[in-house]
Amino acid sequence: MTTHPATNPSYDAYAQLPIIDLSAADRGPQARALLHAQLHSAAHDVGFFQLVGHGVTQAETDALLTAMRAFFDLPEADRLALDNVNSPHFRGYTRTGDERTGGARDWRDQLDIGAERPAHVPGPGEPPYWWLQGPNQWPTALPELRTAALAWIDKLSGVAQRLLHELLTAIGAPADFYDPIFGDHAHPHLKLVRYPGSAADGTDQGVGAHKDYGFLTLLLQDTVGGLQVHREDGLFHDVPPLEGAFVVNLGELLEVATNGYLIATNHRVISPAGATERFSVPFFYNPRLDARVEPLPFPHASTAPGITTDPANPLFAEYGYNELKGKLRAHPLVAERHHASLLTPA
Repeated sequence: MTTHPATNPSYDAYAQLPIIDLSAADRGPQARALLHAQLHSAAHDVGFFQLVGHGVTQAETDALLTAMRAFFDLPEADRLALDNVNSPHFRGYTRTGDERTGGARDWRDQLDIGAERPAHVPGPGEPPYWWLQGPNQWPTALPELRTAALAWIDKLSGVAQRLLHELLTAIGAPADFYDPIFGDHAHPHLKLVRYPGSAADGTDQGVGAHKDYGFLTLLLQDTVGGLQVHREDGLFHDVPPLEGAFVVNLGELLEVATNGYLIATNHRVISPAGATERFSVPFFYNPRLDARVEPLPFPHASTAPGITTDPANPLFAEYGYNELKGKLRAHPLVAERHHASLLTPA
C-alpha cells in the first residue's frame, strides 16, 4: 500500500519531493508556464522530483515488473549464467554484495541492461570507454524479459527526451540544444534491482550515497521505501513512494552543462528490515559515449556557482569517461578481470 504524506507521521517539509506533472505541457500556455516554474525550482534547488503525467501506461509497467520478478525467481544457477564478470561491457547479473559504492559493498543484486549493440573493442588510439558498448546477457528461459526491458528503454528514452526539452526551456535555454549528442547512438542504461533485506552482519547499505553519471534518471520504485535524498539541511530524507510516479534526479552531466546551476544530488538506499524484499527499476538517460557536453547557453549562467569539487569524483565533460570512471569503481571484479590496465595503482 502506498504511503501518502498526509498519513505518514514522519512526514515533514523535506520528505515529499516536488511533484511535476509533465502532461501540463499540453494543456495550454498557462499550465505550461506553471510547469516550467516548478521544473526550474525543483532542478535548481533540489535536483530531485516526482514525475507524473508521463504517459507510461500501467500495462507497460506491469509487463516489465512481471518479467523482472520472474527473473529474480529463476534458480540461482540461471542467474549466475549471466554473471557480469563474464562481460567486459559491464552487462549482466551482479550477485548480492559484488557491487561497491564509496568502497563499501551494496546489499542488492541486479541485472544491468543497455542498448543492444555489437561489442566495440577499442582499437589503437581509441578511448577505453568504448568497452562500455556491447551486447546484453539474457536468460534463455525468459524471452519475455528481453522484450519488456528493451521496450522500457525505448519508452523511457522518449519520456526523458521530452522532460529534458521542458527543463531546458524552463531555464531559458534552447530546448533542442543537446539533441545532437543523443539520437540513435545514445547510451541508455537500465537496472533491474532487488534488495533482499538486511545483510547478515547488520549493515544496511542497500546502495551507498552517490550521484548518477548522465543527464536524467527515472526511477520506478515499489511501495517498500528506502530511497533517501540528501537535502539542503545536510541530512538524508526518505522519499515516500508515490503510486504511478517516477522519481527523477539530475545527473552529473547536467551539473557540468550548467556549471552547477542545476544540481546532481547525492542519494542512497537503506536496506529494508529483515527479509523484506524491495524492487526498483532505475533508467538512466545518457548521451553517446563520445559526446562532449558543451556549456549550456541560458540566462542564469552568470549566477551559476560552479560544479561540485570532489577530488575523489572528478567530473568529465566527455560522457564516456564519466561512466567508465564509475563502472571501474562499482564493479571491481569485472574491472580486475577485463580492465586491469585501466585501474589506478593503489
